[in-house]
Amino acid sequence: MIRSLELFSGTGGLALGLHQAGFEPAALLEWDKDSCDNIKANIVNGYKGIERWDVVQTDVRLVRYSDYGLDVQFITGGPPCQPFSLGGKHKAHTDARDMFPEAVRAVRELHPQGFIFENVKGLLRKSFSSYFNYILLQLSHPEVTAKEGMDWTEHLRLLEEYHTSGVHDGLNYNVVFRLVNAADYGVPQMRYRVVMVGFRDNLNASWSFPEPTHSKEALLYAKHVDGSYWEEHKIPKAKRPPSTQQERDRVLRFFENQERGERWQTVRDALRGLPDPRSAAASKYANHLFRDGARPYVGHSGSVLDEPSKTIKAGAHGVPGGENMLVLDDGSLRYYTVRESARIQTFPDAYLFHGSWTESMRQIGNAVPVRLAHKVGESVAKQLERMETRDAKREHPGSEALQSAG
Repeated sequence: MIRSLELFSGTGGLALGLHQAGFEPAALLEWDKDSCDNIKANIVNGYKGIERWDVVQTDVRLVRYSDYGLDVQFITGGPPCQPFSLGGKHKAHTDARDMFPEAVRAVRELHPQGFIFENVKGLLRKSFSSYFNYILLQLSHPEVTAKEGMDWTEHLRLLEEYHTSGVHDGLNYNVVFRLVNAADYGVPQMRYRVVMVGFRDNLNASWSFPEPTHSKEALLYAKHVDGSYWEEHKIPKAKRPPSTQQERDRVLRFFENQERGERWQTVRDALRGLPDPRSAAASKYANHLFRDGARPYVGHSGSVLDEPSKTIKAGAHGVPGGENMLVLDDGSLRYYTVRESARIQTFPDAYLFHGSWTESMRQIGNAVPVRLAHKVGESVAKQLERMETRDAKREHPGSEALQSAG
């Protein structure tokens, strides 16, 4: 197991996915009581594998990270994204909710082998480019701290000078980031997120982001070329949307010189097996209660069944209805149930949500998709295993030959 410390854990999406990849958190730190209570309720209810999780409701600004031991290998988390969200007020470094300085402090105090941090696409907005560079440089050189009286722009200048000097003593990290679409990794949702991964420079890691496993083009192939998508869902030909020869030819040309791979997952895929929440059978499924009142409005028309869902959002002022609706086969609209939204975010059905519809949807909308976290965590875990094998060979050269001879 990879011993980790999770900051800003929310309702546990990132932690669950990383746990599947072999991470074991020393603690999960989160200030929001409802989110903490939800994880704790799943622990009490016996959700498998998280029995020993230590969920701590706290303001991370008050945390002494040394309390969690100096054997933490990785720090993970999603620093609050409201300062950068496309739906927020875009205050960035002037927003008191910007918790990136605390993420940097955790790295500085614990000296982990590395870290995984996630944030919203808005972090890459042009108006935030200098501040994003500031975040990356702080994570790269966490011990280069601001001198008394410095504002962030002066600290940025200090970091730039240190970074370009080529003389890097003490604690330093090699940091990479990428804007990823969760749909490209099998999440049934168009969800773009910035993922930042760093390895301590003295580890000589050689890591890159995992290659996408799913594609839009493969979904188009399954719809327009071999029809396997419709057959899988038992949609009769009369009810399938028409496709043209031009569409088929375009998809075939795309795959002339490359493997097709797996197709994007759709809303229909995600909801497979769940009954209509208005039916009597719905009562057999936890968190699958119907909520009335769904109405379209300009720019918010709901997700269609045969494409990945629109991004499930928490909303700055409550749950945004348009993003959390779906369009049924007959053209009618309704809200996602909590269980349906959880599936869109790839939470297992056994992981329950214990608050109101609004509170549960907020937690789900703020979460990292479990499957995306698993894919990134699995790649990092494999890198750590390769490094451990490499270092063992250097420490005991010839051991493989001796084992073979034995």
